[in-house]
Amino acid sequence: MRFWLTAASSLAPEVDYLILVLLAVSFITLGLVFGLMALFIVRYRAGSGIDRGQVRQKTWRIETAWTVATMVAFFGLFLWGADLYVRMFKPPPGALQIYVVGKQWMWKVEHPGGQREIDTLHVPTERPVQLIMTSEDVIHDFSIPAFRLKHDVLPGRYETYWFRADKPGTYHLFCQQYCGADHSKMVGEVIAMPGPEYERWLEQAGTSNTLAQEGQVLLMRFGCTGCHGENSPVHAPSFKGLYGSPVTLNDGKHMIADDRYIRDCILLPETERVAGYPPIMPSFSGVISEEDLLKIIAYIKSLGPERTS
Repeated sequence: MRFWLTAASSLAPEVDYLILVLLAVSFITLGLVFGLMALFIVRYRAGSGIDRGQVRQKTWRIETAWTVATMVAFFGLFLWGADLYVRMFKPPPGALQIYVVGKQWMWKVEHPGGQREIDTLHVPTERPVQLIMTSEDVIHDFSIPAFRLKHDVLPGRYETYWFRADKPGTYHLFCQQYCGADHSKMVGEVIAMPGPEYERWLEQAGTSNTLAQEGQVLLMRFGCTGCHGENSPVHAPSFKGLYGSPVTLNDGKHMIADDRYIRDCILLPETERVAGYPPIMPSFSGVISEEDLLKIIAYIKSLGPERTS
């Protein structure tokens, strides 16, 4: 049994240091508490002739110092952990976005160039990678122990996580949330390779269409361009410049058009209807799969802001 895992990502060493410091502080605190208990049990046992002093000679300084010291130590660890947690969900600018869909019992991976993988994830080293994950059925958990990455993948939601692989190699990929009879078989591997090798792999595994191009075809197939196209007679929001822009809803609320918002507009259009547009958008729930939704969102992302002359 190996008690020390390979640290192969940029944040993995800091996660290890945090856990080690937490264990050290906990063991020190535990040792002092039980050590003093054992000392007092022996020293002040019944029948012992040791002087127990007078009540008026006692002080609260030791108790106060002990309480404050442990509180400061553990609160400092909390701040460290909270800061690390926030940084794990804020990818650096320009991170490579890769889509992951969990399904009983496999991981389906799609790259921006249209490359697809099953239970395998190829990533470049020394480059931040952001995973956009969802599930087609039940709750799964995407875990790469060597990267210290573990995050629930939920149906009906997009979960994001990022990492930067620092060491080339092949690492284990697991589902760590019981998801059915063949949960133990939902395993795979992550292959981290230097940038030039990763580019060669993309070329070898390339497809005729990128993810965004496939999303454009799907929009036409489902008739979305009939309402959202440039020359459409129907009064509907344009896709150009939509992603990442602020949106005002019919109830007066404001939000940013991100992956989750676009997904909900396609599947549940009445929940977040854009102000100024009639409620004529049909629901595509049960019609469009999670994989196709990712392609459509990739296409909408690829559209630049609409230019005005």
